[in-house]
Amino acid sequence: MSVYHEPVLVSEVVGFLEPGRGGLFLDGTLGGGGHTAAILAATPRARVLGVDRDPAAIREAERRLAVYEDRFETVEADFADVADRLGAALAGAVLDLGVSSHQIDEVARGFSFRPGSPLDMRMSGRGGVTAAEILNTYAEADLARLLREFGEERRSWPLARRIAARRRESPFEVSEDLVSVLEDLYGHRLSVQDKARVFQALRIEVNRELDSLGRALPALRDRLEPGGVLVVISYHSLEDRRVKNAFREWSRECVCPPELPVCHCRGVALGETLTRKVVRPTAEEVASNPRSRSARLRAWRKAS
Repeated sequence: MSVYHEPVLVSEVVGFLEPGRGGLFLDGTLGGGGHTAAILAATPRARVLGVDRDPAAIREAERRLAVYEDRFETVEADFADVADRLGAALAGAVLDLGVSSHQIDEVARGFSFRPGSPLDMRMSGRGGVTAAEILNTYAEADLARLLREFGEERRSWPLARRIAARRRESPFEVSEDLVSVLEDLYGHRLSVQDKARVFQALRIEVNRELDSLGRALPALRDRLEPGGVLVVISYHSLEDRRVKNAFREWSRECVCPPELPVCHCRGVALGETLTRKVVRPTAEEVASNPRSRSARLRAWRKAS
């Protein structure tokens, strides 16, 4: 186990991927390398390509997994970009979406709403727009859209207006700048969940997370070898819904509109969903790692 990030549902991931079959596996969200370590330890026949946007995660995984250097390599990139370019067939792939424990705990990264945390939230730590820039520059309509779509915020428009009013007085810089606006809107009813939803919306926008997931799912499906397995762990309904719907569509023989009298689509299922219901951590895992409590795992196998 890595102090950088404690992976979730490790035995379940290994169980679905069956690394004992051998071949090349993709860990598209490397983090501290926990899932990769379990795959590599399962059999000497497995190789892993580990991908992460965060250079600190890459360094930690390379340090931790140096003993496997002949079967393990890393790429610092968005997993969707790697999936688009990958030439080799994959025996399996795993995406553990969301933010690593290290990113949450490192105040300077800006992923938490603890006082003094800069409104950054870039997973790569460099390049691209920050959460502060979004709050300081987006039009009210765009702020309301992202709060509604990515944070499922019921008061998206009132909150967007308060953000715009606040930035006219002074720019957003640190977490308490945003929390104070939330306190003004919600008053004593403001909960941790309310804060988490808004910060989640900003993080998704900063890192284009749903765009990446949308591109990666079909690309990884196409790069799986026959019988290959794709495992995705998500942490909120926006991600999980996309994964569930993709797996469901790929597992159907016909995806034509129901009003068509004759099938004009592919007419064959691309594979099968392995998880009839979403898989969640056990009570024991949640007790040892509380951050795993919202994890939801789904798995899909490509047709042979």
